[in-house]
Formats: sequence, structure tokens, C-alpha cells
Amino acid sequence: MLLHLDNYQIGNLEDRKRIALINSLSGFKSLNLIGTINNQGQTNLAIFNSVVHIGANPPLMGFISRPDSVEKHTIENIRQTFYYTINHVNINIFEQAHQTSARYKRDESEFVVTGLTPEYKNNFPVPFVSESNIQIGLELQEIISVKTNNTLLVVGEIKHLFFPNDIWEDSGVLDIEKAGSVTGSSLDGYHSTQLITRLKYSKP
Repeated sequence: MLLHLDNYQIGNLEDRKRIALINSLSGFKSLNLIGTINNQGQTNLAIFNSVVHIGANPPLMGFISRPDSVEKHTIENIRQTFYYTINHVNINIFEQAHQTSARYKRDESEFVVTGLTPEYKNNFPVPFVSESNIQIGLELQEIISVKTNNTLLVVGEIKHLFFPNDIWEDSGVLDIEKAGSVTGSSLDGYHSTQLITRLKYSKP
């Protein structure tokens, strides 16, 4: 039997239950740690499940930042420096990654409180997560306001990419399963993955 909820019933659900429900509707999502730093050298690290592919030429990625109604250190830092890193969450660090969702004070670095290691390299001004197997350094290109709910789509261009040599397939695809990347559901579910198959490019 299928359960039916209309928008009135959804709107009248208890807040946490409604948030969990709507967050689970888009299915399995990528999980990434976004690293930033402000002009005073204070680092920040936060888990996001909204990172998406925007385009390949130029190489662009985006993520959704929630409204500015409360302090959002990630977006504030990006606005200051124009740089940030995206780091895949893997099976070895998902619990530490989850802890970054707590609301720490501005002068508390999530790198420190979770024990994750900031890694600076190639003169990139923002730290990568050393424990992450797929690390991406980006430069901000634009911030697009989503007027419907006052969220922001942050678009960045990939400037640096680091990953183990043995996960890069001849086709160009990264074997993110071999890299140990995990996926998420709703706001608190963490899942390992198993590839079913790869299909050929579709033609009419």
C-alpha cells in the first residue's frame, strides 16, 4: 500500500520529521567535506550533501549553502578568499565528517575538534583534508541566489585535483568505490556502495 501525503500534510509534519523526509527524497547523495579559511587564517571544515557537477569545460562544481539567517562560516570564508576545497568523505572518516555538522564557534576549527588533518599543497591557499582520497581545490566563480528559499548555489572552477593513481580508469572515470567514498541518505545515513555495471553511451 502506498502512503499519500499532500503539500498541506507535509507542511504540518513536525519540523524534524519533515526535514528528514524531504532530505531523503532525492535518494543517495554525495558526501563531501568543504574546507575554507578566512583572512585571519582561521580554518573551517563542514560536511555537505549537496555538491553537484555543473560542467566539464570549464570544469565546474556547485553546492547549496543554506540561508544566511544564522552564521555560515563556509560561505563567509569563501566570500573573503574566493577559494575552497571539496574532499570526498570515505569509510575511514565518516564519523569525524559527521561531527563537523555541529555548530562550533567561529574560532573553533573543525579540523582540530575532529582530528582531521589540514593539508596545504601546490601553493593553494586553503587546506585539503589529508585523510580524504579525492581532493579538489576550487576558485569561486559565482554565487547564485535561489529566491524561493533564500539558499545560495555556489559555483566554483576546479583548479587542482588529487587522487590515487590506481583509481583512474582508462575511460577517464574515477573508481570512487575503490577510493572508499561513501554516500548519504537524508541527514544521518551513511552507506557503502557496490557497482552494478557500466552501460554504453546511449544512442537513438
